[in-house]
Amino acid sequence: MSRIGKSPITIPAGVEVTLGEGVITVKGKLGQLTQEFSDVTVKVEGDQITVERSSDYKDQRAKHGLYRSLINNMISGVSTGFTNELELVGVGYRASNAGQKLDLALGYSHNIVLEIAPEVTVETISEKGKNPIVKLTSYDKQLLGQVTAKIRGFRKPEPYKGKGIKFVGEVLRRKAGKSA
Repeated sequence: MSRIGKSPITIPAGVEVTLGEGVITVKGKLGQLTQEFSDVTVKVEGDQITVERSSDYKDQRAKHGLYRSLINNMISGVSTGFTNELELVGVGYRASNAGQKLDLALGYSHNIVLEIAPEVTVETISEKGKNPIVKLTSYDKQLLGQVTAKIRGFRKPEPYKGKGIKFVGEVLRRKAGKSA
């Protein structure tokens, strides 16, 4: 029994939802997103969206909560947007951007230059005495998570010194080093 799937989604002002055959399109002030769905029925009634399933089979129960969450993320994305902040911890670790190109110096023999998707805006913050921060903002939560995971994958935080790329506010589990 999906408890997430049963709760209705409220459509905020300024967001337009159109429903097609197996496709839902959400349009807001930040952008437009579309999502295909199957095995569930989506109903738009006034300013609320409800997701219902026709039977109690396992795959339909799983998709019930999934599509409700995806539609909710689409609506909150086009109305308010999502932000991820990554912190570069390490001596000589630097980040800079020129438009949609992110240039990372992560202790390798070369800099890593990453072309960011146009739906994601990138901003780098470098203050003296503090670790560099890469701020990523988008209305598409899935794309933002993929870009964030790609950047984080270049140098994951290690448990001994804590060096690497981590989320701002993330607490790392530290290990003790060699005992002499």
